[in-house]
Amino acid sequence: MIGLKNFKWLVASLVFILTFGTIATGAFAHDHVDGENAMVRVFHASPDAPAVDVYVNGEAAVEGAAFKDITDYLELPAGDHDVAIFPAGEGGEGDPVIEQTLTVEAGMFYTVAATNTLENLTLEAFGDDNMVGEGMTKVRVGHVNPGAPAVDVGLVGGDSLFEGAEFFAVTDYLELDPATYDLEIRAAGTTDQVLDLSGTALEANMVYSVYAVGADVDSLEVVVVADEAHAMPSDMPQTGMGGASAQSNSTLPLLLVLAGGVVAAVIFRKKLVTQ
Repeated sequence: MIGLKNFKWLVASLVFILTFGTIATGAFAHDHVDGENAMVRVFHASPDAPAVDVYVNGEAAVEGAAFKDITDYLELPAGDHDVAIFPAGEGGEGDPVIEQTLTVEAGMFYTVAATNTLENLTLEAFGDDNMVGEGMTKVRVGHVNPGAPAVDVGLVGGDSLFEGAEFFAVTDYLELDPATYDLEIRAAGTTDQVLDLSGTALEANMVYSVYAVGADVDSLEVVVVADEAHAMPSDMPQTGMGGASAQSNSTLPLLLVLAGGVVAAVIFRKKLVTQ
């Protein structure tokens, strides 16, 4: 395996912008979801799994989701739901690739990632919180690449913002002033730069989820999802102000597109340059 020091960061191309329609986003944004329901979206993050259909309680909810696809939010009643994933186009017949029970709470928003390799496929659910202070920006990162090592994310030559991020984990949100930041990914516990993310622009009133995907370090890519933020009431405590939670990860965005409340997924490939 080629070592971390051999990585040079390069944005090769914008692969695609994927939209599945208009969405209502924001955990705790009760004005955008029925008080007795939850909102759930699905992220296909398994690098060697085929395109899939997702069934919820025996009914088709998502069809033809391919690797790196992120769906719209689906509205589900609070409580337990049976989620089964089948190869696309099989009409939900036969044995599912994976089947798990998903428990959701009223008024909450979730992303459910189908992650790891096909042989070890799991469904990992985590909450989405698109509430942000007026004029601020917020970001989190998710490590969903089963073959990539643990990393730290921080300012170039400076402090770490997220430490020890490893598969599978999603960091707490970090709320920041909107600005352009010089960021880097470092091998965990070292000052060795893996990826240079200088010039990362974080815009006001936006919430960024940045996922490191792929099968290993050689196939590492970053998928950026942008959600329109909802203003945080002035009397509400602001949580998730830094550090990694019991979940954790690799890092940050670049450019992305959000128009008319439609979620936009932007994928940047990182090329390996050997010395």
